[in-house]
Amino acid sequence: MLCCPQSPSCRMSGRGRQQRDEEEVEEKAAEAHVASARCGAAYRALCECHGRVRDRLQRKVLCRHLNRALAECMVSSCCPEEAEAVRALCSSAGTSLKRSQCERAQFALAFCLSSHQQQ
Repeated sequence: MLCCPQSPSCRMSGRGRQQRDEEEVEEKAAEAHVASARCGAAYRALCECHGRVRDRLQRKVLCRHLNRALAECMVSSCCPEEAEAVRALCSSAGTSLKRSQCERAQFALAFCLSSHQQQ
């Protein structure tokens, strides 16, 4: 889950140093991707939601739709053709051919996303 800088849970909680460092790396990578105009509004909306809701469990529930919207935006920005193929081929049940096409599309999307991850 993305963590917005102004969110109380992201600033300082009882988490270990290594986990905070990993989250900072993820946050910087996410900020680089959402710098685009396409996902920037979704990122800002998620950060505003995180800022308004202090309780971690309530934030998870109340900001879920914004988190999902940002995730979908980032995935479709990084791998537009693969994301569209998954949407088209995996949206409903179908024949065994469609299911196998869906599986191939999911694999292609996973491969594309892994190529964008930082090592």
